[in-house]
Amino acid sequence: MATRVQHALEQLKTTGVRITPQRHAILNYLMESMGHPTADEIYRALEPQFPSMSVATVYNNLKMFLEAGMVRELTYGDNSSRFDANVTDHYHVICDQCGKIEDFSYPSLKSVELQAESSTGFEVHGHRLEVYGVCKSCRDQ
Repeated sequence: MATRVQHALEQLKTTGVRITPQRHAILNYLMESMGHPTADEIYRALEPQFPSMSVATVYNNLKMFLEAGMVRELTYGDNSSRFDANVTDHYHVICDQCGKIEDFSYPSLKSVELQAESSTGFEVHGHRLEVYGVCKSCRDQ
């Protein structure tokens, strides 16, 4: 994991971005977290380490990471974006009860994108597959 964070930091440095301790911590948290955190969750997790850091700092850094292609923003109808540092092609399973999101692998659905383009004339930029159910923790309660 440290290698992934270091690679991301080097990528930022080459574009002239200054690596602040807060920026490093936010990026590290995102890359270590498999829970697809919200900006507020990131802020609350890092606040003890950086008491003077604001929520705006977290949002601004997330925006920069998005623009650099280092994270994906997952939006749902509830206005709370979640952030995913795994930018490889993968899919998500989401718990209907607690909202937990987990990654799972499945062969790429690129053929679906091509069929959508062919059928509609759209220029397809991507897709997102989500499967819904109840996670083990919620079932065991």
